[in-house]
Amino acid sequence: MTRQWFISDLHLALDRPATLQLFDHFCTAYPGTGDRLFILGDLFDAWIGDDDDGELASHVRRILAALSTRGVEVAIQRGNRDFLMGQRLMRECGAALLRDCHVTAVAGQPTLLMHGDLLCTDDIAYQRWRRRMRNPLVKWFLLRKPLSERRRIAAELRRRSGEAKSMKAAEIMDVNTATVVRYLQRYGVRQLIHGHTHRPQVHHHALPGGDSATRVVLPEWHTDHVAVWVDDGNSLQSHTVRGDERDATR
Repeated sequence: MTRQWFISDLHLALDRPATLQLFDHFCTAYPGTGDRLFILGDLFDAWIGDDDDGELASHVRRILAALSTRGVEVAIQRGNRDFLMGQRLMRECGAALLRDCHVTAVAGQPTLLMHGDLLCTDDIAYQRWRRRMRNPLVKWFLLRKPLSERRRIAAELRRRSGEAKSMKAAEIMDVNTATVVRYLQRYGVRQLIHGHTHRPQVHHHALPGGDSATRVVLPEWHTDHVAVWVDDGNSLQSHTVRGDERDATR
């Protein structure tokens, strides 16, 4: 039976070793041959380019390559923290790089997959920053810098991001409902899965014409557990993965 797994917002970093161990455990114990794993952004807390030869980058490459070798299809979206991921990394991991908006069948329904930051349109400052950093010329300029300088820039961006969040109202950093409805209508779907906001919940939205849609918000990863979402072909359900597990059921 082919299953589809949905995760996001792992924010893997060397200073979060327990989360990396949890991800390693999940990848080893859960997705089986023929399954699909969708990583919807922010796999890394920062990604400085596909030429990163650091310990973390190398370790995650090995984890994802092992999944691919085992017959698991891996698909990755860029998040706001790892927007510099490119095709070189995908080739090394045996993964596919998804567009910011990707439609696929989930539990028999056409479903829109997103990281989620595009939905937070009330955060005008962030959306301005996103447009600037996603500009191909800006990305080209960043990737031309030495790895050491990119690491310094990434650390500074992480620091600034933390400061900016502490100064913003919580509502601004959540999705805008009207924007959600627009994306649902644009792609002609009644189901949306995304991360980014770190506010896991299942929402129901009324659509023009009397239809309704479901929005599943994926959680961020913790050091000892995470709720992943899995589609077994019939339904989409949440499953908790714990770091202290010994034998996981396939």
